[in-house]
Amino acid sequence: MIKAVIFDLDGTLLNRDRSVRLFIDQQYERLKPHLSHILKEMYVHRFIELDNGGYVWKDTVYKQMVEEFSIELSPEALLEDYLQQFKHHCVPFEKLHLMLHNLKKQGFKLGIITNGYGQFQLDNIRALGIEDHFDVILISEWEGIKKPNAEIFHRALSKLGVSANESMYIGDHPFNDVEAAKKVGMVAIWKRNDGWQSVEADYIIDHLIEIPDILKVL
Repeated sequence: MIKAVIFDLDGTLLNRDRSVRLFIDQQYERLKPHLSHILKEMYVHRFIELDNGGYVWKDTVYKQMVEEFSIELSPEALLEDYLQQFKHHCVPFEKLHLMLHNLKKQGFKLGIITNGYGQFQLDNIRALGIEDHFDVILISEWEGIKKPNAEIFHRALSKLGVSANESMYIGDHPFNDVEAAKKVGMVAIWKRNDGWQSVEADYIIDHLIEIPDILKVL
């Protein structure tokens, strides 16, 4: 019997692709006096390309962009803008709040395990307005360990007071999320994204609102 549902953040609860596009579009406008020698479309496209779905940290991204585009701002200044402003552009996936409300109403314990920098990720969770739904939030920087290491999953299960076979994990990455959760013994759900074609998960979903129906089956 499933007692706890644990989520990844980026690409699972947070629509990161849309959020990044909104942010980088507005960063260009906000800093236009320093960036006007670059076509906006080129600035946006290059950032998204270098960002690589969030798997390249932004200090590296901005250093490359400053060099390529001869930007007069420092990489550190651009990174600070990212850290302070990204949270204002966070877009949830459709029906996020309804799905979480339904799960809490049904008595499930809820958690988040996300890789990333602590305060940055927590700011994004708060920007989505979902922090209070969760019993446990583990962020890799603060935990000193990150997915796919099994320890961070075991740590979340311990804090929730459930065993692996009483829990479900939902994420968009086939290795860091799905494969890692399966190895721990959790029911693993893949939230489909365009970056991967074939993922061996226990269940595959396109929308968060499908999760309660899977729980009914289990």
